[in-house]
Amino acid sequence: MTGTNDLIHNDGHQGEPPNGKVRHPALVYLAGCLLFSVGAHFFIQSHLGTDPLDVFALGVLEHLPLTIGVCQAAVALVCIGVWAVWNRRRPVLSPFLTFFLCGTLIDIHQWVGLAGHLGLGGYPLMLLGALFCAYASALIIMSGFGIRAIDLVAITARQRWKWPFWCGKGLIEGALLVSGWLLGGPVGIGTVAFLVFVDLLIEPFVRFNRRYLAIPDRGFAVAPALT
Repeated sequence: MTGTNDLIHNDGHQGEPPNGKVRHPALVYLAGCLLFSVGAHFFIQSHLGTDPLDVFALGVLEHLPLTIGVCQAAVALVCIGVWAVWNRRRPVLSPFLTFFLCGTLIDIHQWVGLAGHLGLGGYPLMLLGALFCAYASALIIMSGFGIRAIDLVAITARQRWKWPFWCGKGLIEGALLVSGWLLGGPVGIGTVAFLVFVDLLIEPFVRFNRRYLAIPDRGFAVAPALT
């Protein structure tokens, strides 16, 4: 399986951890997937709304006999295609591993009832879920492997156009949210919270991890190859 880090070249020493400390990318990636699944589970159990991608998928289901997984996979394929054309690289497969792994872990958390053991609900659980999803997304990006398809496009916009990461990611997810809402998908306060808090916090969490936890950045601190 091809990882995104194999298709891009390092642009210097930005991705090197300080003080010679190294965090294995596989461990960073797996930790990111685990935390993201926990955050998504908290969001679901808060019953305050779904993320923008789910809004779009549920909106499509109002008109076509598909499944949420098929709709989300279609969005991922489009984003990976855009990333591949934009960077003149082969399409990557690792985002689909993240999709499958996180989905499986969410199912496990739902079955175990993890959120129920915290004694939280509603807004506190939603905000905790947003923090988990944001921090987990930062870890997955920093691992350089399995970066989620929407994040790949947002990272390329950041590198090519010098946009803040939240701007590129927010535009894509905002378009999915509006499209899904127009198609009849459900939008709640949790949807807006996901769009605002998660997108804004990812890049600060990457800087925090790089500076204070000595986790090397294999996602933001690389430039896409042009050949």
